[in-house]
Amino acid sequence: MSQWITVLGATGSIGSSTLDVVRRHPARYRIYALTGFSRIAELVSAAIEFGPRFIVVPNEVAAEQARGLLTQAQQDCQVLMGEEALARVASDPEVDMVMASIVGAAGLVPTLAAATSGKRVLLANKEALVMAGPLFMQAIRDNGAELLPIDSEHNAIFQSMPVNYSGDFDEHGIEKILLTASGGPFRNKTKTELLNVTPSQAVAHPNWSMGAKISVDSATLMNKGLELIEACFLFNCRADQIQVVVHPQSIIHSMVQYNDGSVIAELGQPDMRTPIAYGMAWPERIDAGVKHLDLFDIARLDFVQPDHDTFPCLNLAKDAFERGGIFPAVLNAANEVAVAAFLTEQISFLAIPELIEQVMQACPEKTVTCLDDVLGADRWAREQANALLPSYLLDC
Repeated sequence: MSQWITVLGATGSIGSSTLDVVRRHPARYRIYALTGFSRIAELVSAAIEFGPRFIVVPNEVAAEQARGLLTQAQQDCQVLMGEEALARVASDPEVDMVMASIVGAAGLVPTLAAATSGKRVLLANKEALVMAGPLFMQAIRDNGAELLPIDSEHNAIFQSMPVNYSGDFDEHGIEKILLTASGGPFRNKTKTELLNVTPSQAVAHPNWSMGAKISVDSATLMNKGLELIEACFLFNCRADQIQVVVHPQSIIHSMVQYNDGSVIAELGQPDMRTPIAYGMAWPERIDAGVKHLDLFDIARLDFVQPDHDTFPCLNLAKDAFERGGIFPAVLNAANEVAVAAFLTEQISFLAIPELIEQVMQACPEKTVTCLDDVLGADRWAREQANALLPSYLLDC
């Protein structure tokens, strides 16, 4: 029997890779809904190929465009719009699993809706855990949902953990998680060399094909900071139980160190179809269309310490997690504002962590008891970051 999948963020790199895996297994998976934000023609093209019942777009303008293209193609597919529609297609009783790959805070509500509806949640939206980790994990537990991490690093950790991992490091003889990072395009740069880097240089990742925002996060190492927070929630551990290891080849996707001296690692090509296929079929394994590793071609694997002084975002993220409460949500929101400003060439690359740190310094101590607390912190941080933005603007 086929399983029905909703793909949140179908036109992004993760969404496209998910559809490629589905394409390889048409008898096993069917698309229930596809969602997209700006690439409406691409979204409709995917709908024509995969025949979902619904597509979800952000507004009426996008909906009219989608309806016109669907009519022209004589494709029977209902067009929905807005945040409520995202939550609807993520929680519908007919849906078996949800690929949560909407970038940023916008993915939180529909991903949480999937969790509270007891779905298999394929989590590629790290912000859902960064912003609302305790709430999200509680929703998974309370509603019998399955959580499969899709980020290559967390997927590798998941594979390297004991099958029956209880959430207790000591019980399973685990000493620490070794979270790998490629180092991004500026791995060997000094702060002086980073003064005038451009958005096009920042998004040119040496190993992975990703969207602009996550590529900049990789360049600043904020992506690794967000992944550290995500790993703490996923695997119920402290920040000091995670060691970030810069591994430029991106062949080892992460490792788990045990108290008997063993280190278990997951290796593979830097291709997101591998963790996607693993999450979709778990506990089985299916063909993902990924080329196998040739260890003789690779020849060497390098590992170095991250440069915390040149790339302070890693420490900012660790600090946000350790302070808890609304700090992770504030960190994420301030980062989204800063990265957007950098991508539009309003601020410099080095201004990104400076703006984030200033917002965090102004953040009040506040616990999180419900989703409104998280969303309120997100709004506050965006307002604060935008208010501070003029002092970082580049001269025209």
